[in-house]
Parts: sequence; structure tokens; C-alpha cells
Amino acid sequence: MQHKQFRFSSIVEWGTLLITTGLVCFFLVIIIWEIISKGAGSLSWDFITEVPREGMTKGGILTPILGTVLLTLLTALFSIPFGVCCAIYLNEYAEDNWLTKTIRAAIRNLSGVPSIIYGLFGLALFVQAMQLGTSMVAAGLTLGLLSLPYIITTTEEALMRIPASTREAALAVGATKLETIKDVVLPSAMSGILTGVVLTLSRAAGETAPILFTGAAFYINGMGSAIDNEFMALPYHLYMLSTQHQSIEEVRPIAYGTALVLIIVVFLLNLTAFYIRYKYRKNEN
Repeated sequence: MQHKQFRFSSIVEWGTLLITTGLVCFFLVIIIWEIISKGAGSLSWDFITEVPREGMTKGGILTPILGTVLLTLLTALFSIPFGVCCAIYLNEYAEDNWLTKTIRAAIRNLSGVPSIIYGLFGLALFVQAMQLGTSMVAAGLTLGLLSLPYIITTTEEALMRIPASTREAALAVGATKLETIKDVVLPSAMSGILTGVVLTLSRAAGETAPILFTGAAFYINGMGSAIDNEFMALPYHLYMLSTQHQSIEEVRPIAYGTALVLIIVVFLLNLTAFYIRYKYRKNEN
């Protein structure tokens, strides 16, 4: 009787999982197909390599693409070193006490804070208090703060997967703790660290709310790539074309093309993360 009940509950659980997964995939396919079918016609070499012209009603999206790339690089520069070092300290050096557990809980809670809150915080701290103004630097620092909890968490989880025996073996042959971490632990955990970093940066590249308050511009005449000035970015460019432009119907094809390019960029970043994980796992085997 218990065996039948257990089997029935397992069937119900698997059925529920398959149905919910199928619904999510179904609506995802509809959304992607809508964007591809309406945005593919706008994609061309000129669309990628030309700057917006005539109030963004003509031209391409080169300026938002360059802004997004530079912003993502700044985000990586501000978040990766500090996030990895924090994770190394928490996992390798910090004692397992109430303070460390509180810090870990705070970091995980920060991962759930809405991105618009980070945008308001960046506005208050970087734009106003530090007087950086609305600029790419302020936006990069804001996205760096948003990315930190994810990088710290994924890096620490990657470090936790390394067996303690690996560390003990390195220490037993005379290596110092720093040498053990640098030459043994980090290389072994590199696939998980890089995967988490790339996925975090792909999320940051698609954020709109944090850059809305800290430096994204509606329109820049020219390249506008200086990091101490306002900039154009794909997510904000798409938002403005879709909701705030004075000729929404006229620029709708450009909006769909921008959405498709943004999806392709995020997809390529995620694909890079999976490739890194596959490559390192293959080398480990």
C-alpha cells in the first residue's frame, strides 16, 4: 500500500513538474518567436554598424552596442576582483561562527533586492554623494554592486566543491595556505567561478533600472564612449523606443531589432558560460 502511494505521489510530482516546465517553455517560445519574426527584418550590417540618426528614427544601434560593451567591462572590473576575494576569505579564512553566517545570509538577501533599489542607491552614493555625475562610471559601479552578491555566492559554492583532502595534500607537501589557494584550490574551482561570473555579467548587461538613474541617455549624437559622460545602452535604448519615443509606431521595427540583438548578446554570453564549464570539466576528466 505504501509502495503504491509513494509511486502515485512520484507520478503527481513529475507530472506537475513537466506541465509547469512545458508552460514556461511554451510562453518563452512564443515571446522569442514574436521578437524574431518582427525583428529579423531590421537586422543588417548597416543596422549593427551605424549610429542612430534623426532622433533614432533611422540609422542603427552601434552607439548602444558600444555603450553596453563598455558598461559590462566596467562592471566586470569593479565586481569580479572584489567578489572573488570576498568569497575566498569567507570560504578559506573566515571562522565558522555567527558573524560569518550573518554575512553570508546578508549577501544572499542582497541577491533578492530589486534592481531599481540598486539604481536609487547608485544615484544617491555615486552620482550625488561622490559627485561622479550621471556617467558610465557611476552606472558601472552601480551594476558592480548589483553583481557582487551573485559573484560572491557562486564563487564560494565553487570553492566549497573542492574536497578538504585536496587542501590537506597540498599543505602536507609544504605549501603555504596562500600557495594552496592560488595553485591548487582556485584552478580546481575555476570552471564554476568563470561560469558564475559570465552568467552574472549577462544579467547585468540586460539591466535597465540601475542605469536609468545613473547615466543612461535617451539619445547621444555620435559615439559618446567617454566613461565620464552619459551613454547609450541596449536595454535603455529598447525601453525608450518602446515606451517614450514621440513616434513609437515609426520606430517599432527598430525596437524589435534592438530586442533581438540584446537577446543574441545575452544568449552568446550564456553560451560562453556553458562552453567554459564544458571545457574545464573535459580537462579535469
